[in-house]
Amino acid sequence: MREALLGIFLVFIAFFSELASATVVFKPFSISLPDLPAKFAVGNNTAVCGALEVADPLDACSPLRNEFGSNKSDPVKLALIIRGNCSFEEKIRNAQIGGFSAAIVYDDEYSSSLVYMMVNPKGINVLAVFISKSAGDFLKDHARGEKGECCIYPPLNGKAWTVFAICFLSLVVIAAFLVIAFIAPRSLSNWRRRNLVKTVDTKLVEALPRVVFSSDRSSTTAETCAICLEDYNDGELLKVLPCQHDFHSSCVESWLTKWGTCCPVCKLDMTTKFAYSEIKRSSRV
Repeated sequence: MREALLGIFLVFIAFFSELASATVVFKPFSISLPDLPAKFAVGNNTAVCGALEVADPLDACSPLRNEFGSNKSDPVKLALIIRGNCSFEEKIRNAQIGGFSAAIVYDDEYSSSLVYMMVNPKGINVLAVFISKSAGDFLKDHARGEKGECCIYPPLNGKAWTVFAICFLSLVVIAAFLVIAFIAPRSLSNWRRRNLVKTVDTKLVEALPRVVFSSDRSSTTAETCAICLEDYNDGELLKVLPCQHDFHSSCVESWLTKWGTCCPVCKLDMTTKFAYSEIKRSSRV
């Protein structure tokens, strides 16, 4: 059950993380690549799809030499640019001047986290996002400049919080159901077992008559304790129940105060009036 809850939690976190950021989708492989949008408002709330072109030069620190050609199969172009050698703003402006509708900048080093691109929004009208090095290398190897092969979807706004709230409540309900279904019955069963088992009062157990076992006496009913199944030894202290069955003193005390009220041999209930009166009578002798 713990593993199932953990799996649900991780899926939930991954889903919400995807809602919190933009997403680059490479359609030929139906792959979604998480990214962070640039820190400027222009274009951040609209989606864009088009042909993916590897920037020339790759770092886009100088005017791009990409040629779209006279026959534009897809007027929308997305530039794939590597990080480094100049500012994010310079890269994005060069992509915009080069006729691109969006810029996808990927890290030049392997890192465990993405960063926001801090860009002055003045004069910038294209969408820009930042992705990891592994994602960028993948896009670079598979970009074909085909129509609509790559899309950038913006982060969801207030609707994301609605989805988040629904998912969170669903997770809570599932967790509560699992707790009720698997834990509560066991706890209830253990509680009922503890409360339904009757025991004999310790004072009555202490009042049971005692005898010292001797191998040559004939008053004992057996030579073996029916509780621990060990033979009696001369000189051992035994306790005798009202039914005249005797046991090791420690064995019968543990049995009557922890496990039940009946004689292990004949099942005489020690809580009956007969047994109670016999114990009281024996204790006065």
